[in-house]
Amino acid sequence: MATDTLKSNTGGSGAAVRAGRRILLDNGALSALVVLVVAMSLLSGDFLTTQNLLNVGVQAAVTAILAFGVTFVIVSAGIDLSVGSVAALSATVLAWSATSEGVPVWLAVILAVATGIACGFVNGALVSYGKLPPFIATLAMLSVARGLSLVISQGSPIAFPDSVSVLGDTLGGWLPVPVLVMIAMGLVTALILARTYIGRSMYAIGGNEEAARLSGLRVKRQKLVIYALSGLFAAVAGIVLASRLVSAQPQAAQGYELDAIAAVVIGGASLAGGVGKASGTLIGALILAVLRNGLNLLSVSAFWQQVVIGVVIALAVLLDTLRRRAGSGAAPASASGAPGPGRKGPGAAKLAVGAVCVAAVVAAVSFFNSGTSGVTTKVGMSLSTLNNPFFVQMKAGAQAEAKAAGIDLTVTDAQNDASQQANQLQNFTSSGMKSIIVNPVDSDAVGPGVRSANKADIPVIAADRGVNKADTATLVASDNVAGGRLAAKALADKLGGKGSIVILQGTAGTSASRERGAGFAEGIKAYPGIKVVARQPADFDRTKGLDVMTNLLQSHADVTGVFAENDEMALGAVKALGSKAGKSVTVVGFDGTPDGLKAVEAGTLYASVAQQPKELGRIAVRNAVRAAQGKEVDSMVKVPVKVVTEKNVADFS
Repeated sequence: MATDTLKSNTGGSGAAVRAGRRILLDNGALSALVVLVVAMSLLSGDFLTTQNLLNVGVQAAVTAILAFGVTFVIVSAGIDLSVGSVAALSATVLAWSATSEGVPVWLAVILAVATGIACGFVNGALVSYGKLPPFIATLAMLSVARGLSLVISQGSPIAFPDSVSVLGDTLGGWLPVPVLVMIAMGLVTALILARTYIGRSMYAIGGNEEAARLSGLRVKRQKLVIYALSGLFAAVAGIVLASRLVSAQPQAAQGYELDAIAAVVIGGASLAGGVGKASGTLIGALILAVLRNGLNLLSVSAFWQQVVIGVVIALAVLLDTLRRRAGSGAAPASASGAPGPGRKGPGAAKLAVGAVCVAAVVAAVSFFNSGTSGVTTKVGMSLSTLNNPFFVQMKAGAQAEAKAAGIDLTVTDAQNDASQQANQLQNFTSSGMKSIIVNPVDSDAVGPGVRSANKADIPVIAADRGVNKADTATLVASDNVAGGRLAAKALADKLGGKGSIVILQGTAGTSASRERGAGFAEGIKAYPGIKVVARQPADFDRTKGLDVMTNLLQSHADVTGVFAENDEMALGAVKALGSKAGKSVTVVGFDGTPDGLKAVEAGTLYASVAQQPKELGRIAVRNAVRAAQGKEVDSMVKVPVKVVTEKNVADFS
């Protein structure tokens, strides 16, 4: 393959070309990364800039650090699904111990790292001595660690110590510290894998565990160390992530374990064990970061982004798999793992060329789906989630206003992940947006991203939720606290001031859940005859609302009222209540979504606190355009909230 070169090409440049060709063909993931960088550079003039490349490094850092730890486990033929939750728990332990408990920061850091190691040690013990499959053992730890994080934090973000938050800053005003930490952890990983006894043991166990045991390796003890190392790296990743967000988020890093595993596999490791290296894992993490960054810059729909990322991940792994097959069918491989001279080499080269073509097509499709135009005013909008009808309506209102105003609006979906939203704000800042609209996942965590936009003199409009410790041109929002009070009054009046009620809470840690819950608690105090018998989170999700309400009815069959912090959970509760809904049990929701209003009209949902999300989106875009043009905007724009009942639902429908 790479050794089939022309004998006449013996010059220095020819040798360099041959070396580069061999490196690319022998490393499918590296080839894919090069293709992606070239494609993104051609399609977006904002991609290949120093600032944006640093953004890519920062956005890859947490995934890469987690993936380095997972590399140890996968090389030894295991799997670790708990690293995201362990990262969140470690960061929460650090913030809680340093702030709430007054522990010295240096000791809090040690406690956080020890927490990660302890979680990994438990995983290793369950796998080695408990004989549990790694998938089951680490899946259990995923749930335990996340639960402990929520218990310690009480579901709310905890401010991170300033002395540790420097890990999320820059050196000299331009070099991101997370990138330096990523490089350092990568070097440690490479050293462990290549130069230590435990590293060689990982390859031996992954290659053939029984043979390793018969050769004298203490496999059980080695697995304890391997999983403990994974926990250690997860703790470091959690600290870096929390430093970026200047707060420990109990729900942080959800789903990151899948990104970490994907990065390791894209980088050339085998899930069967025995194969993997630190450089490949780093390349895999960079591929994921380049994809997300580039697709943001190309204004690709948030929904299509997931499709494109999945396709390119599959292509990258397929290329590497086919390259390996081609290598195995050639003459004996060299010590470096490259195939010797044989007839399969040109086939691998063709595969590489084919992959380049396919990746180019994918990039072209992404470009044509982006909806970009020649307009000069570009506005970025980061929504906390698009998995909720309220924010889908907000997006629709914003897009309608943008179309009417003739501006280019890019809408991204943070998927209720504060870290992902921070990445999106970074991308907006470096891609020449004239103004930015942000609907924060968390008001504190979004602060650093907004401050970066402040430094770049880009006006920021906050939508629905405010931003803490940063400047915004205006806040367009309905009052969640006031809405919670209105919901309490509506429910209490309907019940005649007496009864037993349950509360379905939103996603723990989100400002919307906190504010609506606080307003309702404040309002219900005026009715001492009403008793709150249960409070349970259902994560703003209809299915979870159905399940949680079904469970609560087993122990609280005499409940007479339900307050759900959004309409989706309220509709789930209505389904669980069946014929009781609207008759013996009064249900009040929040948001005034189309489905919620239909339920109000049908009488199964007594009331919903309507926020008019479409109008909120329109007003946010209108103010963003004015701010981009340097015109004065009001510091606060209130979108009225109203209680919608069967009497006035026609006015809202």
